[in-house]
Amino acid sequence: MAKIISEIGHQLIPFPQCRPATLRRPTGIRCSVFATPSHEVNASGARVVPWGSEIESLESASALKNWLSASGLPPQKLEIRRVDVGERGLVALKNIRKGEKLLFVPPSLVITADSVWSCPEVGNVLKKNSVPDWPLLATYLISEASFKSSSRWSSYITALPRQPYSLLYWTLTELDTYLVASQIRERAIERITNVIGTYEDLRLRIFSKHQDLFPEEVRLPSMDGKVALVPWADMLNHSPEVETFLDYDKSSKGIVFMADQSYQLGEQVFISYGKKSNGELLLSYGFVPKDGTNPNDSVELSLSLKKSDKCYKEKLEALRKYGLQVPQRFPLQITGWPVEMMAYSYLVVSPPNMRQYFEEMAAAASSRAASETGRKYPELEEQALQYLLDCCESSISKYSKFLQDGDTLNSGQLSAKQADRKSLLKKLATDLCTSEQRILFRAQYILRRRLQDMRNGELRALTILNGFRKLFK
Repeated sequence: MAKIISEIGHQLIPFPQCRPATLRRPTGIRCSVFATPSHEVNASGARVVPWGSEIESLESASALKNWLSASGLPPQKLEIRRVDVGERGLVALKNIRKGEKLLFVPPSLVITADSVWSCPEVGNVLKKNSVPDWPLLATYLISEASFKSSSRWSSYITALPRQPYSLLYWTLTELDTYLVASQIRERAIERITNVIGTYEDLRLRIFSKHQDLFPEEVRLPSMDGKVALVPWADMLNHSPEVETFLDYDKSSKGIVFMADQSYQLGEQVFISYGKKSNGELLLSYGFVPKDGTNPNDSVELSLSLKKSDKCYKEKLEALRKYGLQVPQRFPLQITGWPVEMMAYSYLVVSPPNMRQYFEEMAAAASSRAASETGRKYPELEEQALQYLLDCCESSISKYSKFLQDGDTLNSGQLSAKQADRKSLLKKLATDLCTSEQRILFRAQYILRRRLQDMRNGELRALTILNGFRKLFK
């Protein structure tokens, strides 16, 4: 299901699981963000908030549409159907012209930080403590889910995917097994660490002080949302060929969507989730576009100083001064690479007698020195290109190993559902690694050609020089 980032909000990261604990519920509590008498109980005895549906479910999506229509959603030009891209999506009910308004969701059906809580006490506690919008809305959805059908948003929550395939839902073992070659693994771990840090902060500051409203005896499934959640509109799937986004209409205070191309009757209508690489789309949304279809695709190449470098400490200090890391990741695209990456490479290969340029190179690598960003150091050019080629080929070998060997995840006794999940994760990882390796192969080809031309030019120059020497002799 599409997860839309509109101009009135930012992306929400999945709320982590509560740690199971044994706490007694105080008496006299009217409501709780995490617990209701109707909760299901899992194998460990923790009560679980009921959540969502299977990602391909059309029934829950249709029920959502019916509820939205009854709640004030105006007649739409789109309807939910099973589609080739995205399992389920919105298709045109008639021929659509470019520039035509396709969708409108009134403000009463948009979930924001100001939405009314079924349990007002929880919302008041979070707002009183100035909780940022994204964890506040995450808690809001969990709270509403705990009220099941008595929540106004139950039809929406039921239609959300119970188990998205964003990398934030992969286990560490799955990340290590399937994405060992891709730098997106590190990005996923960083994002998960950030989420856990946010949760721990809330737990210490708020949850532990209001255990009547936030009991730890309930274990929550991971979930995600947005600072502005737009039911119905978030059924739209992404296409890299589309540039239009959801927009906030100031006059109506609703959410609108204008077509940036024409659509035929029955054709799936797409929206843009932003100019993202395949890895970023997998990280946040759980899918990988077909290889070669995403003009914004890129792969991150990791560069690092050599610890055997006599100037290691000086170079490291220069990099840190400008906010750079060791290692540092740079994006490679099929069309080339950023000049900042070349500047970093110059610093890596520069000898001690060029230490007066270390800080200049680090500044250029951070793009903080605009006038120096594209500066070249001819005496280092060949070494820098060779260093990039070595890094590129090292990365290619990791991708090749994964793609040839397949997964080494111990299958054991898997249920049909677990086997399906394993198969899908492997396919997603294979699709991602194939697209990223293709970009690396292109970079490898360009680097080899540049080095070959450079060395051939040097050889010709040397031959001419030797000819002159013979002539004068």
